[in-house]
Amino acid sequence: MSALRPALYWAAALAALCASVAVAITIGPAHISVADVWSAVGARLGWGGSDLSPIRDGIVWNLRLPRTLLAAVCGAGLAVCGTVLQALLRNPLADPFVLGVSSGASTGAVLVVVLGLGGGALSVSGGAFIGALCSFALVLVLSHVLGGTTDRVVLCGVAAMQLFSSLTSFVVLTAADAETTRGVLFWLLGSLGGVGWTEVWLCLAVLVVTLTVCLGYGRTLDAFSFGPEAAAALGVHVARTRLVLLCVTALLTAALVSAAGAIGFVGLVLPHAARALVGPGHTRLLPVTAVAGAVFLVWVDTLARTVLEPQEVPVGVVTSLIGVPAFVLVLFRGRSAR
Repeated sequence: MSALRPALYWAAALAALCASVAVAITIGPAHISVADVWSAVGARLGWGGSDLSPIRDGIVWNLRLPRTLLAAVCGAGLAVCGTVLQALLRNPLADPFVLGVSSGASTGAVLVVVLGLGGGALSVSGGAFIGALCSFALVLVLSHVLGGTTDRVVLCGVAAMQLFSSLTSFVVLTAADAETTRGVLFWLLGSLGGVGWTEVWLCLAVLVVTLTVCLGYGRTLDAFSFGPEAAAALGVHVARTRLVLLCVTALLTAALVSAAGAIGFVGLVLPHAARALVGPGHTRLLPVTAVAGAVFLVWVDTLARTVLEPQEVPVGVVTSLIGVPAFVLVLFRGRSAR
C-alpha cells in the first residue's frame, strides 16, 4: 500500500489541476458548462463531435482555454524557478526576478511599444525576451567579475533590476503618450489577456525542458541547501552547476515574462508552501511545487478577470495582494528560526 501512495498523490494532484482548468474556463460572462469544455476540447483532438455553436466553441478554444493553460504554465514555471533559486542561492526570499530578468523584459517590451524598436518586425513578447536575456547576461558578467559568489549574484541581480527599472520609467515618461503608458503599465503588472496558442506552446516547451534539467539536478540541489562548500565536498562541480541552473531558470523566466508580463510572489510563496507539505527533497519538491503553482495561478487569473467584471485586474496585482502577507510570514518565520 505504501508503494501505491505516491502514485495516488500524483493522480490526485493532476486531477485537481485538470478540474481547476476545466472549471475556470466555465467562469465568465458567457455561460459555458464543464461538459461544453470537454466537448470542445474532445472535438479538436478528434475524440468525437461537438454540438457547440461556432461562437461558444471559439470562446472555449481560442479565448479561455489558451489563457487558462498559460496561467497554469506560468504558475508552474515561476514556482519551479523560485524553488531552484532558493536552494541555489541559499536565500528563502529569492524568487525568479532576483536576477533582474523581469526588469530587463519590461525594458525590452517598452522599447518595442514606445520607441518602435525593430521597425515592426519585433513583437512585444520578442522584445521582452531579448531584454530579459540582456539583463541576465549583465548579471552573469558582473557576478563573474566580482567573484561569482552567491551573495555577489544576488547583489548584481538587484543592481540590474534597478538599472532596467529606471530605463523603463525613463522611456515611458519621456516618449509615451497617455494611452500607450496605460497599456504598458497594464502589461508590466502582469496580464494573461489576449494570449494565443503560440505563447502556450512556447512557454510549455521551455517549462518541460527546464523542469527536466532541474529534476536531473535534484540531488545536487539538496547538497546546495547546505552551502556550496558542502556541495563541493560531496563532489559537486559548484561553478558549472550554478551556471547551468541559473541559465535555465533565467530562460524560463524570460519566456514567461515575455508572454504574461511581471507576475510577482508566485516564485516566492509557493516553494515554501510545497516545502511544508513534502519536505526539502528536491526530487519530490519540484513536481509538487509545479502543480501547486499551476493550480494557484489558474484561480488567481480567474479572480483577476471576474472580480471587477467587465474590467480586468492585472494578475500581478492579485498575486501581490496575496503574496505580501505570505512574504511577511516568511520573514517572521525566519526571525523565529534564528
